[in-house]
Amino acid sequence: MGLTDDRNDPGLGQMRPDGQQETYLVLSELERAKGFVRPVRRTYRHDVCGTVTTMGLPIAETYARNPGFYGGTFCAGCCAHFPVGEQGEFTWLDGTKVGT
Repeated sequence: MGLTDDRNDPGLGQMRPDGQQETYLVLSELERAKGFVRPVRRTYRHDVCGTVTTMGLPIAETYARNPGFYGGTFCAGCCAHFPVGEQGEFTWLDGTKVGT
């Protein structure tokens, strides 16, 4: 799995056999270095199946800098992406909804 801050990266949207994207979009290091509006949290629970998934630090920092940046995230148990946000399917371990 790769990471990019280039919205035109050809790997975006390409799926791997394990259900993850080939490349994930993140905010640039410079943008993430400006600070966070939410805590940096890496681990969340899928409310539907109960699986706990841990994301890489650059993705977690992107959520912390801009909580609404993503429309969905990956469940390691279901091997698929599902919505985040107020009506989303994921909760941080502290009880708040991922993407809010």
